[in-house]
Amino acid sequence: MLFLLPFSALAQDVTTFLGIPVDGTKSQMRKKIIAKGFSPKMEAGQEYFSGEFNGVKVDLFIGTNNKKVYRIMLCDVAKLDEANIKVRFNNLVSQFEKNKKYISLGKQYLSDYENISYEMNVNNKIYQAVFYQVPDTTKLDFKSITNEIIQELSSKYTKEQLNNPSDEIKKEIASAVSERTFDIINKKTVWFKIESLFGMYFIVMYYDNGYNQANGEDL
Repeated sequence: MLFLLPFSALAQDVTTFLGIPVDGTKSQMRKKIIAKGFSPKMEAGQEYFSGEFNGVKVDLFIGTNNKKVYRIMLCDVAKLDEANIKVRFNNLVSQFEKNKKYISLGKQYLSDYENISYEMNVNNKIYQAVFYQVPDTTKLDFKSITNEIIQELSSKYTKEQLNNPSDEIKKEIASAVSERTFDIINKKTVWFKIESLFGMYFIVMYYDNGYNQANGEDL
């Protein structure tokens, strides 16, 4: 069963931004962000941070849920016309796809023929690209996760069946592990989208820690 569990034990493996885990309290994250060269700013009672990221000037915002950091949001300072925002978007897609730290589920480039202004204003189309940080395999704990899977299945199958699984049981295990694997990967999401302002465009990028996001627990 071990070969079926490449990522399943990564429950505490969280998204990182510039090597910083997107986790902990806002004050802790604030210190780390400043140490990376970002300068604190205040506007309309909201604190944000000004700096440079991936060669572009950005404003950085820290998102929290129940006093724990779940998101780093980056907004381009410079606003671009439609032709240049396509180039910016596609360049980012290319950079992420070439970076082995990320997983992509498909091609996400914009066509040269895409009419962004019409689609966004008339059809409310959202232009975004989604990537997932590759789980940290050094944090794997095969023994505990194997025991966990066996424990879950022990109410349905005998010990002998689990020790010598049939093809049907193997398929069931593989399906369950596949779902869990994607859930773990999905909690390390990095994505970006195009936003518009007064006829100009810019990129907003998000580094999300799915473990700290709201899941309706406060409803």
